[in-house]
Formats: sequence, structure tokens, C-alpha cells
Amino acid sequence: MSMTRNESIKLIALGGVGEMGKNMYVAEVDDDIFVIDAGLMFPENEMLGIDIVIPDFSYLLENKSRVKAILLTHGHEDHIGALTYVLRNLDVPVYGTKLTIALAQAKLREQEFNGTADFREINSDSRLNFDRAAVTFFRTNHSIPDSVGICIDTSDGAIVFTGDFKFDQAATDLYKPEIGRMASIGEKGVLCLLSDSTEAERPGYTISESVVTKEMSTAFYNAPGRIIAACFASDLNRIQHIFNAAAENGRKVAVVGKSLQRVYDIALQLGYIEVDEGLIIPIGAIDQYADKDVVVLTTGEQGEPIEALQKMAKQDHKQVNIQNGDTVIFAASPLKGSELFIHKTIDMLYRAGAHVVSGKSITQVPSHGSQEELKFMINLMKPKYFIPVHGEYRMLKAHARVAKECGIPDDHTIIAEKGDVFEIKQGQLKAGGRVTAGNVLIDGSGVGDVGNIVLRDRRLLSQDGILLVVVTLSKGTRKIVAGPEIISRGFVYVRESEKLMEDSTDLVRQIVEKNISKSSFDWTSLKQDMRDSLNQYLYEKTKRRPMILPIIMEVYS
Repeated sequence: MSMTRNESIKLIALGGVGEMGKNMYVAEVDDDIFVIDAGLMFPENEMLGIDIVIPDFSYLLENKSRVKAILLTHGHEDHIGALTYVLRNLDVPVYGTKLTIALAQAKLREQEFNGTADFREINSDSRLNFDRAAVTFFRTNHSIPDSVGICIDTSDGAIVFTGDFKFDQAATDLYKPEIGRMASIGEKGVLCLLSDSTEAERPGYTISESVVTKEMSTAFYNAPGRIIAACFASDLNRIQHIFNAAAENGRKVAVVGKSLQRVYDIALQLGYIEVDEGLIIPIGAIDQYADKDVVVLTTGEQGEPIEALQKMAKQDHKQVNIQNGDTVIFAASPLKGSELFIHKTIDMLYRAGAHVVSGKSITQVPSHGSQEELKFMINLMKPKYFIPVHGEYRMLKAHARVAKECGIPDDHTIIAEKGDVFEIKQGQLKAGGRVTAGNVLIDGSGVGDVGNIVLRDRRLLSQDGILLVVVTLSKGTRKIVAGPEIISRGFVYVRESEKLMEDSTDLVRQIVEKNISKSSFDWTSLKQDMRDSLNQYLYEKTKRRPMILPIIMEVYS
């Protein structure tokens, strides 16, 4: 294919910068739009009641006729979890490797997607020719097989998205990266590299998975009773380590958790996991085996293992609970910001009688490259411009420093915010405005109907509770027929605060009588007067500010 001269190239991050997860990037080559990944993010602590968070892709909806393809790097939820919501609004082909497509299709079924999706399988040898650009791929080493980087070839050079990656020199065939192909891309000329920043603050190299394999087998050998191994549902590399260690030590494995079972079934069917015949047993059959012959492989509802372990420690799990003599192995790297939660979980497990194995070689081996591997990627690609992505702001800054050590000038490195547009014209990159970007909150079946005001109300309710003030008035006689009645939820324990509630009731009665004695009054002013007076009084007495909801009912008499 002869390369058409491209007039303009634009790069936009709709998610995945300044945050962990929610990866979605846009490359515009002239009029053609290519979307790289469509991921979700699990809610932060202040997002009370929210199930998941997806990118605001309004820009794609405004330009839907120009979107040519969605290109997926791999099958983790922070890269495919928002696909359902995108495909409800965009009819566009989705390209991914065999495992990635299978996991994406399973995710669509789980999220009750009723439309039609045009999935097209690719591999690292595939080449996709579009009107204004060509797209090629290269295999990367990550914690899930079939991970690829994406290369969009333009007349000014390649735009390369690494996806998630590391360089493990002892990786098995299923996980080997195509270093030669990366070097070849770099030799041909890379205009801009957008690279994974998750472990950009970690010096040196990420520990090899071969070390995890040895440590895991040793931990299995030394465990006197049952083993509870907790991991992320989509971390197939770590799941394979657990199966291997169980087989080596003569143990049976019971798989617990819907998301884990779904991923396991898909990976087994497609040949991405090797399991000895007879190794897997139903969870209901573990009592038929001696404790020293059993491994329980578990994860949580969202594929996150800590919640499931807490339920087991509290004896609240539906299928298996912690008992004296159990060994719990955290076979997962902790999520950023979850360290306190993990420490509390470990404490609960010890209280329940378990021994917890949380050695660094098992639990703190990331599936992302550390600084020396990031340098290796930069040196392979030799980009003219560099944009660190997939990480919180401090990680992006750390990656920028790594790039500088590799010889990329400061003015050729861009730290993007969500929605920033960077345009490359005649080989020069410059800022080009902004597009709509941000969070869309998913709460149950509601998509985007929970915003900042609703979250603020939930935050207030969680902090100081709520007071309902109910009054019934007669329209004809302008008198109080019933009430005022004050109902407290999450504010004070009523039986121990009777004086406070009585005084509050008297205050409301005075406010109502004062207002209805006027020649004219309106309900809005009465409600606001009740809120203001009660709020001031309660703060003076308790130093708390509950949410106050006046309810005024009117009867004819």
C-alpha cells in the first residue's frame, strides 16, 4: 500500500491519564478516528454507591461517522470494560486478538448487551489498511496472553501504543514479547510513542515470573493444611503458577468466584491455560479430600480478591470459609491505594486462624515494566515525541524523567490531561485545544445519571446522617393538624437524645406557626426557614450538619 500524505494527526486521551484504569485513547489521522481500548475504572472511596466508572466518550458520539475502528490491546477490564457502553452508541468494528475478543464478548453478555457487535480477530502478523493509515501489531509480555501493542502507520511515521507491558527474559512462549518487531518499528521511524507508566516510579527491573513460580511451589510444599490462593480473575499467568504448584505438590484445585470461573473456562477452551487432567474439583467436593490435598483458588465479584478473603475470614462466604490451619496466599500485586485495606484483611485472616503468605516474590511482582524496561522500550522505538499514559500524574512525571534519561528532550515529551488535543502537522507537535472528557458513573442500570450533586448528597448522608421533618397543615384553618414529627437516620440515637429532639420539634413548631400566621406565605420559604433554623440549632448543640428534609402535607378541613 502506498502511503497517502497525511495532512493532520491528532492524539487525545479520553481516559487513562492522571488515574489508574479507564484507558481510552484516540488517534485521528486526517478524517479517520481510531480508538485504542475502552476500559473501566473501579470507584474511588468518595464515589459512594457507584459500581464502575467509564470514560466520557461524547467526542466519539459527536464524530461517530469518522470512527473507523476500536483497537484492543488486551483483555483486562481496565482496557475492555467500557466496551458495552460504547457499542450501544457506536456501530464500529472492534479488532482484538482471539483471547481478548472472547473476554470482551463474555463481558458484553455479563453486562446484558442486546445489540450486535462486529468483532474481528487479529494477531501480531495482521495488517489493517484504512483510507488514511495502516494498523499493525506486535506481541507484548503482560500478565495475560494475547497482549499486543498497536502501531498506526502514517506518512510522518508510526504512532505506537504499547498497551501494558514488561520484559521478562524467562517468559514462556505464550508470553514472549516480539522484541525484534519492536526494533524494526523503531528503525522505520516512530513519530510518537504512548507508553505504559504504571510502574514508572519503580527502579530497576520487574522480577521475573520464574521467581514467582519457585516461591509459589515452596509455599505450597510448606503449607500443612488447606491453601486459599487469591488472585485477580484475569491474571492468567499467576493462575497458571497456582495450577503448576498444585500439580507439583499433589493437590486438587477448586475454583471459586463467577468472574474467575468465566475467565478460566474461556482460557481453558482456547488453550491459554494448561491444566493436568483431574486437577480441578468442584468446590462442593473439597470435604472429600484431606486438607493437605486441597487448594481453593478464589477472587471477588469484580475480579478483585480482597473482598472475597474478608468474607471468608468473617465466615460469611457462601462456599468456603477460613478455618484453623489454612494457609492464605496473596497471589496478586496490591492495587495502588489499597494497602490499608489489605493490611486489615491480613489481620482478619490471622484472627480467623489462618497463616498468611505475603512474601514479596509472590505478592509484589507487578505485571508492568519498571524503569529499566521502560527505557528499553523507548530505546527500541526511538520516538520523536513521547507521551506517557496509563498512570496517575506522579507516574506520568516519573516516566517523563525516564524518557529524558534516554535522550528525549523535555519539549518533545507531553504529559496529557484527559481531553487535551495534541496535533502533529508537518512533523511538529503542538497543543490543539480540548474536547469533552471525564467520568461517567455507572450505578446499577443507570448510566451517567449520578453526578457530582448526587455524590455530594451521599457524602453528606454518610458523614452526619439525615433528619426528616414531617408536618401536616390544614389549608382552611391554617393550623397544624399533625406533627411536627422529626425522624433521625444516622444523626443521633433518639433514645439517648430525647431532649435534643423535643427542643428541635418545638423549634419547628414555632417556625411553622410564625409562617402560617402571615397573611401570605409559600411552602418554599417555610421549608427553607425550617432548614436554616434547624441547621444552626443542631450545629450549636452537636457540631454536626445532618441533611434536613422538610415534608409538608396539606389537608382540607
